[in-house]
Amino acid sequence: MKEKVIFSWSGGKDSAMAIYELKKNKDLEVSALLTTMTEDYGRVSIHGVRSVLVQRQAEALGLPLERVNITKNPSNEEYEARMRDKLDSYKKLGVSAVAFGDIFLEDLRKYRQEKLCGMMKAIFPIWKRDTRLLAQDFIDSGFKAVITCVDSNFLGKDFAGREFDGSFLSELPQGVDPCGENGEFHTFVYDGPVFKNSIGCEKKGVILRDNRFYYCELLPAGEVINTIAR
Repeated sequence: MKEKVIFSWSGGKDSAMAIYELKKNKDLEVSALLTTMTEDYGRVSIHGVRSVLVQRQAEALGLPLERVNITKNPSNEEYEARMRDKLDSYKKLGVSAVAFGDIFLEDLRKYRQEKLCGMMKAIFPIWKRDTRLLAQDFIDSGFKAVITCVDSNFLGKDFAGREFDGSFLSELPQGVDPCGENGEFHTFVYDGPVFKNSIGCEKKGVILRDNRFYYCELLPAGEVINTIAR
């Protein structure tokens, strides 16, 4: 019998590569995606992507999407409690492991194992992969992604909204991780080998928030949605 896994899904490239690797393991079965949403905005926390787009990723993956709603400035206690509630509910359904797309941040890995997973096993499919090679593998495997958020402490406004491709990687300043593992930038994956279909999206400008982060506003292609930034 396959071991059931729930996947901590951000919608970005590291999540996509991790689930791509996970699906190669015939002993594991991904049961659902678990995504943290800022309930005040209806967006993926930190990445800033609208929930409707992440829902379409889930549909293209053929997996249910489980939302963990948190407030816009949550305490660690709030975040941990809401995550554990969701994980406990899946544990009762026979899910025994949680998978994450982390690459090399030891403190984050330890935090997830000790504070979130509880009695469930933590799996890290792309752990310790060389991030430059991983970034190139992402592109070579046929994945496509757009930069949804950049930290202005590392990158300029012009990087927001760009495609994650060879040109993007070649222009990253020295010291910026090719996968943005230190939080330099975040992405939204809209096509790739794990999806049954591509996710149509349109770029609607770049917004500065918190006087630090540049967000590229993405909307579902061909749909009219309230674009007021909150």
